[in-house]
Amino acid sequence: MKKSHALVLLLVLAAACAAPPTNREAAPTNSAATATPTSMVISEADVIAKEKAIWDAIKNKDYEAFGNMLAEDQVEILPDAVRDKAASIAGVKEFEPTEVTFSDWKYLPIDKDAVVLVYHVDVKGKFKGKEFSPQSVRASSAWVNRNGKWLAAYHQECEVSTAPPASATGSSPAKATATPTSTPTSVTTGANPVATEKALWETLKSKNYDGFAAFLAADAVEVEPNGVYDKAGTVTQVRKIDFSKAQQSEFKSVPFDTDAELVTYLVKMPGPGHAERHSTIWAKRDGRWLAVFHHGTPVSRETAAATPSPKPAAAIPSPKAATATPSPR
Repeated sequence: MKKSHALVLLLVLAAACAAPPTNREAAPTNSAATATPTSMVISEADVIAKEKAIWDAIKNKDYEAFGNMLAEDQVEILPDAVRDKAASIAGVKEFEPTEVTFSDWKYLPIDKDAVVLVYHVDVKGKFKGKEFSPQSVRASSAWVNRNGKWLAAYHQECEVSTAPPASATGSSPAKATATPTSTPTSVTTGANPVATEKALWETLKSKNYDGFAAFLAADAVEVEPNGVYDKAGTVTQVRKIDFSKAQQSEFKSVPFDTDAELVTYLVKMPGPGHAERHSTIWAKRDGRWLAVFHHGTPVSRETAAATPSPKPAAAIPSPKAATATPSPR
């Protein structure tokens, strides 16, 4: 797809922010928690085939086919930009993958009209006509049913890392507050997904980890550079990071359907040039908005220093363009 900091690019398409450390609990590959919808229109095999077809279109330079597989309001999150459909199509035209290897597929139903795929992809190829170093990336894509056709509505990627995130390095474990007296239902009272995302952050800033956990669906999955985690892993690790001075901005939301919505935004933590792009997919379960998916991507140091605006994404240059380092789809 497009090119970004140290990624290869992938396509379009989400809470614990500031990527947690590596010793978290891995998410089950195909968990079917009780909160997960049971009547899915598209199967895991079919949506994986569609995801691979997007990559094939890029490899074959069939940009019309690539564009036809994207929703009109699709969003792609990369280390250097938040891109819309037009910017995604423009980006892949300079990306020439020659070898693409997929692994670790995970399938997460959001509701009957939306699903998320998480996977690992290793890519070799050229960017702007020059070979780039092999890239290893964690990628997430959301597919949605629009008028009977399944289209890619969201994509995000981050370079694989085995090191703890910068936001957690050297930070002291945070002490939890006493268990809140309010019930989970009263905690999750955001009027909409953006408001709910902001309310979730308030629980992190105040070290109210029981309150934070109440925002997450039982089958929640989180993707970070150092791993893919389940709800228990996320809740355990946010306790190790001090979020009290975290700042969020540049909120953008994209409804998938009446009961599912993507919220993406920029997070800044203390320290020069430290920023991350975070995305959460919220789903309405039993009348409450719950976070079912989250993905965090570190912003390149060059881009973080400037705090770019998500629009127009196409105008934001790739920090690695000079060295021909692309992004994976």
